[in-house]
Amino acid sequence: MAARSARFSTTRLLYSLYAPSIGASPHTSRAALAGNLHLRYFSAGSAAAARLREEKEVWWKESLQKLRNIGISAHIDSGKTTLTERVLYYTGRIHEIHEVRGKDGVGAKMDSMDLEREKGITIQSAATYCTWKDYQVNIIDTPGHVDFTIEVERALRVLDGAVLVLCSVGGVQSQSITVDRQMRRYEVPRVAFINKLDRMGADPWKVLNQARAKLRHHSAAVQMPIGLEDDFKGLIDLVNMKANYFHGSSGEKIVTEDIPANLNELALEKRHELVELVSEVDDQLAEAFLSDEPVSAAELEGAIRRATIARKFVPVFMGSAFKNKGVQPLLDGVLSYLPCPIEVTNQALDQSKNEEKVTLTGSPSGPLVALAFKLEEGRFGQLTYLRIYEGVIKKGDFIVNVNTGKKVKVPRLVRMHSNEMEDIQQAHAGQIVAVFGVDCASGDTFTDGSVRYTMTSMSVPEPVMSLAISAVSKDSGGNFSKALNRFQREDPTFRVGLDAESGQTIISGMGELHLDIYVERMRREYKVEATVGKPRVNFRETITQRAEFDYLHKKQSGGQGQYGRVIGYMEPLPPGSGTKFEFENNLVGQAIPPNFVPAIEKGFKEAVNSGSLIGHPVENIRIVLTDGAAHTVDSSELAFKMASIYAFRQCYTTAKPVIMEPVMLVELKFPSEFQGTVTGDINKRKGLIVGNDQEGDDCVLTAHVPLNNMFGYSTSLRSMTQGKGEFTMEYLEHSQVSQDVQAQLVNTHKATKSGE
Repeated sequence: MAARSARFSTTRLLYSLYAPSIGASPHTSRAALAGNLHLRYFSAGSAAAARLREEKEVWWKESLQKLRNIGISAHIDSGKTTLTERVLYYTGRIHEIHEVRGKDGVGAKMDSMDLEREKGITIQSAATYCTWKDYQVNIIDTPGHVDFTIEVERALRVLDGAVLVLCSVGGVQSQSITVDRQMRRYEVPRVAFINKLDRMGADPWKVLNQARAKLRHHSAAVQMPIGLEDDFKGLIDLVNMKANYFHGSSGEKIVTEDIPANLNELALEKRHELVELVSEVDDQLAEAFLSDEPVSAAELEGAIRRATIARKFVPVFMGSAFKNKGVQPLLDGVLSYLPCPIEVTNQALDQSKNEEKVTLTGSPSGPLVALAFKLEEGRFGQLTYLRIYEGVIKKGDFIVNVNTGKKVKVPRLVRMHSNEMEDIQQAHAGQIVAVFGVDCASGDTFTDGSVRYTMTSMSVPEPVMSLAISAVSKDSGGNFSKALNRFQREDPTFRVGLDAESGQTIISGMGELHLDIYVERMRREYKVEATVGKPRVNFRETITQRAEFDYLHKKQSGGQGQYGRVIGYMEPLPPGSGTKFEFENNLVGQAIPPNFVPAIEKGFKEAVNSGSLIGHPVENIRIVLTDGAAHTVDSSELAFKMASIYAFRQCYTTAKPVIMEPVMLVELKFPSEFQGTVTGDINKRKGLIVGNDQEGDDCVLTAHVPLNNMFGYSTSLRSMTQGKGEFTMEYLEHSQVSQDVQAQLVNTHKATKSGE
């Protein structure tokens, strides 16, 4: 009774407080009143939650708008690493500048490997971050050498924008074209930077025209130089129409003045050209341009940003990184014109819905989606670079590798500065971080387990060159295999295989320099001296006509002897048959007891593993057993096995054997001007040209070339085409060699056997 009255009084109290606001009468039922009140209370709570969500969203949107993920890529020796060194200096990340091949022996910050400092080239992509005008910029400095293409591919896969560095003397070179093609493939917006304006023969306008013609860039200069070569003093900003001079020992003081009178007319002409070209791809600016209204700096900047992010325009900056001129305006340009993570659309594949494409929001409030794009073996175990596309990752979290289904804990989360680390507690969408102790392969996707998304896989080029490698001393075998395993995990273009016939370890990669660097790294990092040789090509042997055999194997040596006789014939298999070896038992009666037939087949199978011409396996052969003889006491499995091996050897030469060599399907792509030279070289290598197409300015050739004649081809193709040619090759078939090649191979084989 007391409980009931308490409930009643509670209802009365609620009614007196809230009834007027919800329009209830004293006769309203308790349930209806409670329902109404719950609804009102819940909506108030949900409004507060929505407000909190909005505030949170505003916070992450603001933080992502102040973030840039950029890569710096270009042809060899265009000055990428030098430019990154200046960027780090001006943003306060390093306090003194060191050159790539500097006399002080320190070397550039981003070339952290000894080998890189020695050779003065970048081998691995290095990641760092810096702050410029309240913006956080993640930078990846990439190699320019064609042999390290995969490093560039990996970097571009995870970046939102890129800086394409061009040399003002060399102009658009072969690797600039390759890098630009990769940027197009991954739809990366870019700005161009014409470097080395202080060098003899510098001509930025020639380079700009080359970019328009060779790279088909819709581009215009946003700056112009004040003087060139030794007279290079500063730059004119064509957007704001001001002259910038760089003073101080390292060009850190920027002095802004009016444009020199002698350059005013040229500057106005170049600005008009810039406005005209941008208005062709931006409707808002086109209206102002067509109505002859003056275009303000803010309007022009907004139009350039829109056109650059839409990948319809490439703004061109200028300067000299080595002479510390023009780097700060380039940094401003990165902030002004390149996109932040939420302005780029990233798509994932939903594995639970048959790889359906899903567009990621890029917000930290979504489920975690991160891509492992690079692996490194550090002092503390495997270091995995992650680009976070959505969600938040925290130290100590459990994350799921979608590719393998394994659940792993994040023991340590760091931000990288070349080869130095900075520990952090958490990271959100849009950032590039590294984790320790997570076992995975390059290209794996991690989530928090709530979704099964994978990021589209990176395009990995097939290796084009192979070498045989072996450790000099037997004691270093453990380190030798450890090094090969590590290099394979780090670099998808580096492959290791074992040649079953020659027993050699074969390493394959993107070119001679690529493999040389790995052999050198093995020596330095693992203290393993390795010898490198030309790998043995996998030839095959086959027969061309039918041959009879009749062989008696008889051995008496006291005690039980050996006795076995096999009669039959061998013949080539018809072309197109699926098997490479067939054995047929056509015995009639009990001339050979049935329990010895498997031993005979085994003997023939062993015999075809090594032909008598050059010791390579024999293929496309059928062996038919028609008759034989056995002894009641001396016949055994071993006797019949030996009889079949000797029978094969006896009649093999009468079946007119020939050597088959692997023929590769080679596809070449090179500028049309080199067509005569390349075609002549393919003919010299006994290649057969089967296709010839034209793709823009490039010629695409398809040819069948024997693998034995393809060694060192990557180097000779580059020298024939000034580094502009590229090729891929894959196995096609084994085909018969010519008589002269067969005689040469047989003589070489005999010489090596007699030498042994």
